[in-house]
Amino acid sequence: MLLLFVFANSLWAHAQEIFSPNKNLSLKFEIKENGVPTYQLTYKKKPVIQPSSLGLELKDMPSFMDGFSITNTAQSSVDNSWNPVMGEEKTIRNNYNELVVTLAQAKNNNRYIRIRFRLFNDGLGFRYEFPKQNDLNYFVIKEERTEFQLAGNHKIFWIPGDYDTNEYAYTTSKISEIPSLMQKATIEINSQWPIKELAVQTPSMMKSADGLYINIHEAALINYPAMYLEVDPVTNKLRSHLAPDAVGNKGYMQTDTQTPWRTIVVSDKATEILASKLILNLNEPTSYKDVSWIKPIKFIGIWWEYFVAGKSTWAYGVENNVKLTDDFSKLTTNGKHGATTERAKEYIDFASKNGFDAILIEGWNIGWEDWINNWKEEVFDYVTAYPDFDVKAVHEYAASKGVKIMMHHETSGSATNYERRLDRAFQFMKDNGYNSVKTGYVGKIIPRGEHHDGQWMVDHYIHVAKRAADYKIMVDSHEAVRPTGLNRTFPNWIAQESARGTEFESMGGLSPDHTTILPFTRLMGGPMDFTPGIFQTDLSYYGTGSTQRVNTTLVKQLAYYVTMYSPLQMAADIPGNYERFPDAFQFIKDVAVDWDNSYILEAEPGDYITIARKAKAKNEWFVGGITDENVRTANITFDYLPAGKKYIATIYADAKDANWNKNPQKYTVTKVVVTSKSVLKQYIAPGGGVAISIKEGTTSDMKGLNKL
Repeated sequence: MLLLFVFANSLWAHAQEIFSPNKNLSLKFEIKENGVPTYQLTYKKKPVIQPSSLGLELKDMPSFMDGFSITNTAQSSVDNSWNPVMGEEKTIRNNYNELVVTLAQAKNNNRYIRIRFRLFNDGLGFRYEFPKQNDLNYFVIKEERTEFQLAGNHKIFWIPGDYDTNEYAYTTSKISEIPSLMQKATIEINSQWPIKELAVQTPSMMKSADGLYINIHEAALINYPAMYLEVDPVTNKLRSHLAPDAVGNKGYMQTDTQTPWRTIVVSDKATEILASKLILNLNEPTSYKDVSWIKPIKFIGIWWEYFVAGKSTWAYGVENNVKLTDDFSKLTTNGKHGATTERAKEYIDFASKNGFDAILIEGWNIGWEDWINNWKEEVFDYVTAYPDFDVKAVHEYAASKGVKIMMHHETSGSATNYERRLDRAFQFMKDNGYNSVKTGYVGKIIPRGEHHDGQWMVDHYIHVAKRAADYKIMVDSHEAVRPTGLNRTFPNWIAQESARGTEFESMGGLSPDHTTILPFTRLMGGPMDFTPGIFQTDLSYYGTGSTQRVNTTLVKQLAYYVTMYSPLQMAADIPGNYERFPDAFQFIKDVAVDWDNSYILEAEPGDYITIARKAKAKNEWFVGGITDENVRTANITFDYLPAGKKYIATIYADAKDANWNKNPQKYTVTKVVVTSKSVLKQYIAPGGGVAISIKEGTTSDMKGLNKL
C-alpha cells in the first residue's frame, strides 16, 4: 500500500494534460520545483502560453504561491446547449473538457485549494477555488500572481492599465514597444488612475508572428477586483494585477469562494476570435424565473445635441454652488436646458413616426449645475425634475404614442448616494412607466479612495442590476468596469459603455481603426452601448466654431449596427439630420437588434470586419462591413441564406469619391436579387463601410432588379 501511495503521488507530481474536444488545444499542468503550480497551452502544436506559474499572495498569511503537492485530480467532459435571453446566436453550444486539480500545502497544515481548467475548442478558462476548511475561512488578497508567458514579441492592441477608466484610444505595437509608447497612450481623461507598474487593460488582443490570434480576459467577475496585465517587455511575460481598494488591499474573501475565470481565446483565424462564446459559457445561467420583460431596445435621445449643437445643456441653471435642498425654480436659468417637456415631445413624435422603442432624456433631474469634479456626495436625488420638465405629462404623451422613456441616472461617481436612493428611484421609474435606465459613473468614486474597477464597485454594479430586476428594469451602465459575460447571469444588464465610444468623436475624435479593434477587445466581454448613427460628421456644420469631425463615412455609421453587437442600439444623431438623409435612415429603422445567427465573414483586428446576422424569428438578414483608414474591397458571401430561394438585397455603399475626411456623406443605395450562391465584391472607402439589408420579396418586387 505504501508503494502504491508513493507511485500515485509521483504520477500526480508529473504533468496532467487534457485536450480540447477537437484536439487542437492542449493544456498541461504540473508542479515545478519548490511546489510551484504551472500550466502551459498549445494550439495545433504551436505554443500559446509557455510554462507559467499560478498563485496568489495573501496579506498577513502564508501565500498560495508554492509548497504545493497534488492530492487529487479529476477530469470530466460537458457538451450541452443553452439559449440566451438576447444575443448574437439563438442557441450557444457549451462543449469543453475539464481538469480539476486539488493542491495542498503541507507546510501550512495541509491547507488546500483547487484550480479548475476548462478547455474549449476556442480557448481556455481557469480559476482558483477556495473550499471551506478548518484552516481557511477569511483571507485578504495582497495580489494575484497568475502568469501568461507568451511565446514571442507579439503584435498587441492595447490601452493603458487604469483603475478608473477604459476610455482610452487603442495603440497597436509590439509588446516590446509598450514602454516607449505608454506616456503618449495615457492621454488625459476624466477620473483616470493609471497603474504605476507597466500594465495594460484586458481584454488584450494579440497576434503572433506565426499567425495565432490570442485574446486574454476574464469571465464572471463577481465579488473580486478587475484584472489588468503587468507587462515584462523583455521576456514577453504578462502577469495579473488587481485593482486595489481605498487601503491598498485587493480582495476580501470568505470560503467557500472562487476567483473569476482567467480566459485565453486562441485561433489561427481572426473570425473565430469574434465568434467565440467561451466567456459567456463560463458565466452561470440566470436564476431569474421570468425574463419575458427583458427585451431589446432601439432608441433615440436628447443627448448628442449636448455635445455638438451648442444650443443645449444638461443643466437648467447657471449657478455653480447648488444643493439638492435648494429651490430650483428660483435658479437663474441658462436658457439652453435641453430636457424640457416640449423638447421631449418632439423626440417622442419622431420616435413614434419612425418605429423606435424608446427615447433617452438626459438632464431631466435637478443637480446638474455642479455635478462633476467636486467629489460631491449628495449630487442627485433621481426623483425631482427641473421646473421645465413634467415627468407625468411626458410619460402620458409617450404612452399615447406607444413609446417608452428611458431613465437616466448619473451618479457622478457617488455610489453611496445612489445606493441609498436606489429603491426610491426604481419605484419612481415604475410609477412613471420607465422600464430601462442608463446609469453613469463619471467622476471619482465615493466611497472616497475606491476605484471604478475595485471589488467594492464590482459588487455595486451587480447590486444595481439585481435590484433593478426586482422592479423589472433593464440597465445600461456607463463608466463601469468592463464586462465579463455577466449579461448571461443578469440578463437585464443589457449593455455597457466601458470603452471609448461615440461621444469622443466630439472630443478629439476616434481614429478610423478604432472600431475595427473594439470587437476584438472590449466587446469580447459583452455588448456595448457605442451610440452609432451619426450622419452629420463634420461638426462645423453647427456653427459653434468647432473644427472637430466624426472620423467615418456615413455608411460606416450604418454598418456599426451589425459589427458592434448590442441589444440596445441608439440612433444617436439629432432627428433633423436623419430627415436630411431619409434613404440611409431607412437602414437604421430596418436593422434588427436581436439575432438568431451571426456569421463572421472576414476580419483582421485593426484593419477590417465584415459580419452577417439573421434577425431573431424573421427571414431577414443584415450585413455590416467596416475598414480602417485604408480603402479595401469587402468579400461578402451569402451562403447562409436558404438554398434555392431569391431575396432582395438593399446595398448601402460608399460612393467612389467618399472618404472619412472628404465627402463622408457621399453614398449610393442599390437593390439587387441575391441567392445563397451570390458573392459581392464591394468597394469600401477609407474610413468607410457597407451595410446591406436582405429581405424576402415577391416576383413583382424583383421585377427589373439585377441578379448579383
